[in-house]
Amino acid sequence: MTSAPSSSASRAGSGRSSGRSRRDAHRRARRGFSLLEVVVAISVLALIGSLTFETIASALDTRDVLEEEDQANQSARVALDRLRRDLRLAYLTSNTSAVNTYRTQFIGKNDDPDQLWFTTLSHHRMYRESRECDQTEVTYWTEDDPTMDGAKVLLRREAPRIDQEPEKDGLIAPLAYHLKDVNFRYINPKSNSWLEEWDTTGVDQANLLPRAVQIALVFIVPDPEDEEKTVERPYATTVILHYADTLTASATSNSSSTSSSGSSTDEGP
Repeated sequence: MTSAPSSSASRAGSGRSSGRSRRDAHRRARRGFSLLEVVVAISVLALIGSLTFETIASALDTRDVLEEEDQANQSARVALDRLRRDLRLAYLTSNTSAVNTYRTQFIGKNDDPDQLWFTTLSHHRMYRESRECDQTEVTYWTEDDPTMDGAKVLLRREAPRIDQEPEKDGLIAPLAYHLKDVNFRYINPKSNSWLEEWDTTGVDQANLLPRAVQIALVFIVPDPEDEEKTVERPYATTVILHYADTLTASATSNSSSTSSSGSSTDEGP
């Protein structure tokens, strides 16, 4: 009979202790974070934010560099394709002594950068049954690039009238920006040698087309390793002129011996 009050007292004590522990837990939950905990949390968030910002900034810089590289590749491809088409169909007329006739020419100047103008059959008629022909006069030259200090922009002028005046009339369009240098070289089908200049109005190349023209374009692009610096990207190709004389037999034999000795050339005649 004496055990019942003790068990009741124990149950009451345990009830009071559990209620006290719940009140203490609730009080601690309402108390919030300590100053140390807040400082640690802010530090962790700042570290995570800094790492995220650096990752995003690096990704954006890489994207910009890749876009500049892609733009240079695209510009080089467009410019070289346009030059290749014009040069491949370059021509000279043999009727140089006719009265009141135009005079075709092919002139390349070794400037810095180079200049080139010639007559070609690459004119593309935009309108059906228009009073135009395939003949046109084309000029390539460079001017200062308005978008980048120290760079050049390659310009192309096309005039439907052949008048021996490469700086007058015609439609002018930019082909490539951010250029460091433009260089042309010409192979003489008679002497089988590469020349830096060509002039069909002179004595040495009178009314004679070069067999091939080597084109070299050097672009200025951002340095992938340092965004504050720039690097040079060269692009080159060699174009065979369809209406030019073929190389002489000595050039063919020299090319054969060169190839057999282990050297290689860009393009054959």
